This record gives sequence, structure tokens and C-alpha cells, in this order.
Amino acid sequence: MTVRSGRGPRDPFDPNDPKRPPEMPTWRASDGHGNPPPIRPRLRRGDAPRSRVPGVVRFLLFSGLFAVVVLVALFTALRPLVRAAVTGWAWDNPTALRLPFVADLVREDLGPVLTEPNVGSSAESVFDVAPGDTLALLAARLKAGDYIADERAFIFTAIQDELAPKLKAGSFVLRGDMTLEQVIDAVLNAKLTIASVDVTFREGLRLEQATALLSTITSGVDAAAYYELAKHPPASLLADFPWLAASGMPEGASLEGFLYPATYTLVTGSSGGPIQVTTAESLIRLQLEKFFAEVGEARMVVPADRGMTFYQILTLASIVEQETPVTAEKPLVAGVYQNRLDRLHGFAPLMGSEPTVIYAVDTMKLRTLDLSAWKTYFFWDSIKTLIRDVQVPKDLQGYQTYQVVGLIPGPISSPTTVDLDAALHPDQTAGFLYFLALPDKSANVFAKTLAEQNANIKKYYG
Repeated sequence: MTVRSGRGPRDPFDPNDPKRPPEMPTWRASDGHGNPPPIRPRLRRGDAPRSRVPGVVRFLLFSGLFAVVVLVALFTALRPLVRAAVTGWAWDNPTALRLPFVADLVREDLGPVLTEPNVGSSAESVFDVAPGDTLALLAARLKAGDYIADERAFIFTAIQDELAPKLKAGSFVLRGDMTLEQVIDAVLNAKLTIASVDVTFREGLRLEQATALLSTITSGVDAAAYYELAKHPPASLLADFPWLAASGMPEGASLEGFLYPATYTLVTGSSGGPIQVTTAESLIRLQLEKFFAEVGEARMVVPADRGMTFYQILTLASIVEQETPVTAEKPLVAGVYQNRLDRLHGFAPLMGSEPTVIYAVDTMKLRTLDLSAWKTYFFWDSIKTLIRDVQVPKDLQGYQTYQVVGLIPGPISSPTTVDLDAALHPDQTAGFLYFLALPDKSANVFAKTLAEQNANIKKYYG
């Protein structure tokens, strides 16, 4: 090997070397200070270019995971507040209760009442669903009947079970110890078929007439028991209707006048479950309840200047009912009797009412008949003899108003609120003391003096 003097091995990167390989580029400063640019590795065929995207994805994944953790933590800590807000809004907007997220919060808010049995009676009883009942109305009546413990819990369960479109009117058998699901199932499927018969007690019937009517109807009401209870109401019955005593009803008096005239449904049996058949006592209770509902407490408060108890007003009303069927005349008829009782123009306070005497005569005759014969008896038949001379037993003497002064002892029939209003507000302005029924019984003519009355008798009866 020949050694060249003064020179070392050739630098392959020497730019002044004439024998530098041509593929090697000449270095050029990139920063103005002679520093070479950074060396970038040469890509080989088939190599994929490098990217920064994986780092972004990792950042986004981490951020999302962190946000979820934060939300879970916040929701767990603030869940009671969120639940309260959502459930409050949902009850204002019941359709929202169908949303799963909302339903879960409401279910959580209501708690065990949704699944636990109600703490009530285990005895079966009848519950009526009326036409047009909404879930809210149904819930309120179920709560009042102690079939459910919570109205909202029932409404929520009913919405979840889509009860509303399936609901039908009818009578259903329920218990007080059922779960909400069982109540809903019973309201849909435990329908009760009730056998019944209607009986109409028209206005103006006396107690014996009502009893005779009942004896012609096949039901659970024993006519004899009905009459005995109405004629001699026990203390236990009277105690449940304290307004009877407050009315001034004398001790030992019957319920005559208080058994309100109306149509009553007598339950005779059922299929599909147990039901209470209407008995004599339950019918009387229905009539007393109807009386108080129709008459109202306000009518039973008689103004002090009348000097009468409500029982006496009821007595006068029963006479008015018998005397005229014409509504417009009733206050005038009441006014005639009130004028007589007030001794208007020195009139002797004889009421002189034919129906009161007929009542006494019918009572005498009915006492001689078996109850089974009452249904063929002709009530309120006119007296053919001179009415002022009719004699009645001592205990009925108060009803002979052509012989005894003053108001009769008690009602003679069942009046209506129209008769009561006439008795409460008698029309005394014209000062009538007499009235006379027209031959066709369609109306009455009124008179102030006996002379006018006699003239009317001559005019219409010859």
C-alpha cells in the first residue's frame, strides 16, 4: 500500500473532495448559523407514515371517561334533589310517568307502598266504578274506602298498567288488604252482577201505604219488620240521625213524614261475589239519608218568629201535600191554615182539615186488619158522613181538626221539599181563611170570609 504524505483517509462527506460520491448532497445551513438541519430518517418502501392521531384519541377517551365519572358522582350525591324535581314535574304532567327514566325516579320516590298490601279489612265488599270515572276520582274513592293507602301510588300503577282505556263502569269485589296490582286486577276482572228491584214511594203516602206497597214486592225487605221499625224506631237507629231529635220530634213518635218519597233500589242478590241484600232497616236508613240530603240543614232551622219547631213545620207540610197537587197553590193553602192557627179575624183556631180526619178514620180501620190485607185497602177515601161529627178514639182525637183546636200531633204523610217550603213560607198576604176544591180536583178557590166560601160552594156544587 502506498502511503500518501500529509493526508489522512478521505472524508466521504468533504464537499471539496472531488471524489465525493455524487448521491451525497452538499450540506446547507438552515438557520443562518451554519448548523445543519435535523436528520430525518429515510422511509423505506412499505413503511406507513407516522401520525399524531392516537394521542388525540387517547385524550378524548380520557376526557369522556372523566366526565362520566364526574356525572355519576354528581348524580349519586344529588339524586334526592333530582328525584324531587323530576317527580314534582311528572305529577303536574302525568303523561311523563310513561317515560322509563321518569318512571324509575317516581317508583323510587313512592317506595314500598307500590308492592306492599294495604293494611285494611280482609272482608270482601262491593266497590262501584261510575261512568266517566277518571283515575284521580277512582283513587280518591278507593282511598276513602280504605282499599288503598296512597292515591298517587295507585295512579302511577294504573298508568303503568294502562288501566284507563280498559276501565268499565260496574260493581266490583275488593278487599282492604290487597296490593295495588291486585286492586287493579279486581277492578278489571272481579265484576259483580247485582240483582235488584226498584220501588217508588210517591209523595203523600202514609206509613201503612208504604208498608202495603213493600208487601207486594219480592225482596229482602220484610214488610212487617219495616213497619215496626218505622212505627217504633229504636234508640240505636235514632242515635245515627241526631237531626231527628233536633227537629223537635217527640219521644216515642214514629218516622211518619221523614221517610222521603223517591225511587229506591232494593238489592235482592248477586253473582260473582258477596253483597249486602237490602233489609228493612237498611231501606229506612236510605230513606232518612235521602230526607236529609233533599231537605238540607238550612230548611230545618225555623225562624224564631214562627214559634214552631221543624217537626211542626213538617206536620203542616204533610197536610198541604194532601190538600192540593198544584205547586202554585201550596203557599196559599199553608197560609190559610197559618191564618186559622193565628186566629185571624177572631177565627177559632180549628184547622178544619178533611185529610187529617180521614187519616184518623183509616188508622182506626187498619188496626182491625192483618197487615197482609193492607195492600187491598182503599186509602184516603172521602168521608160520606158529616165530617165534623166523626168520632175517633182518644189517642187519635188530635187529628179530628173539626173538634180539636191547634196543629195535629204529627205528620200524616210524606211531603216533599215543595210542601216544606210552602209550610216554611206561607202566603198570608190576602188573608184567606177558606178554600174549596173544584169538582174535578184540579185546583182550589180561596175565600176570606165564610160568606165567600158558601158562595163558592153554591157556585161549584149547587
